[in-house]
Amino acid sequence: MNAIRIRLAAAAVVAACSVALGANPSPSAKDAVGVTAVCSRVSKDYVRARLPGGAPAPEDYVLVKGGRQEGPTRDPSMDDVEFIAIAKALAGPLASQNYRPAAKQDTGRLLIMVYWGTTTVPASAPLSPFTGGMDNEVNPSNASLRSLDNVARSRIDAKNARLLGYDSDLKIAGGAIGLGESRNHELLEEIEDSRYFVILLAFDFEAFRASRTKTLLWETRFSLDESRNFFDKALPVMARDAAGYFGRDSRGLLRTKVPEGRVLMGEPRSLGEVGSGP
Repeated sequence: MNAIRIRLAAAAVVAACSVALGANPSPSAKDAVGVTAVCSRVSKDYVRARLPGGAPAPEDYVLVKGGRQEGPTRDPSMDDVEFIAIAKALAGPLASQNYRPAAKQDTGRLLIMVYWGTTTVPASAPLSPFTGGMDNEVNPSNASLRSLDNVARSRIDAKNARLLGYDSDLKIAGGAIGLGESRNHELLEEIEDSRYFVILLAFDFEAFRASRTKTLLWETRFSLDESRNFFDKALPVMARDAAGYFGRDSRGLLRTKVPEGRVLMGEPRSLGEVGSGP
């Protein structure tokens, strides 16, 4: 995806999403299977006020359509979903963290841009004389072609890792993924399967209204294996699993098994400064 460009008109794209939205039925385990992966980063400039009991103080937001990334094949469960339905699915999880829709489109503490889609994964290693020889035996004369295929594959994997938030745990150097650790192989298997994803980028809307300053306060990226799911059914489950980290640093990649709900958490680490693009 391209770097984000915020304009005044952007806040008006989905004015209907800045008002109270009807509640959706609670998602159940049968609506999704697999592993929901979540990675959330928070800028050092974002400090959320707390209520006397310790709960986060309410913050108003305007939800805006950022864009969709098309997958390699048509997916009716995603194609037929309008953005207003995505906004409704996100409203409850956002409300669980005391984020509430702003009363008007030109108010609110946060401007939350929503990106969603399906990843495009590298093709399986071809069984052909061009890269491996008959029966996939390595042909030394074509070893350089196989090496180029591996480099291209690794770069696609690295791009998806950054998109999904897996770069917080996978080792990426020179735009490609290194496979020196066993955990990398485990995570690589997940990003080489096509995944539904949603990205929330929360900008300081007050600063933008005052001076057109584009300050990213927090981002949350969450995804789920596409092959055994339908986007419209899986979205509420993914959003529910990710909600606890809206506006909160996950300190690495979290992977929640659906439906058992077991969380596998990586070693906490510094994530550095938050960027401004998906």
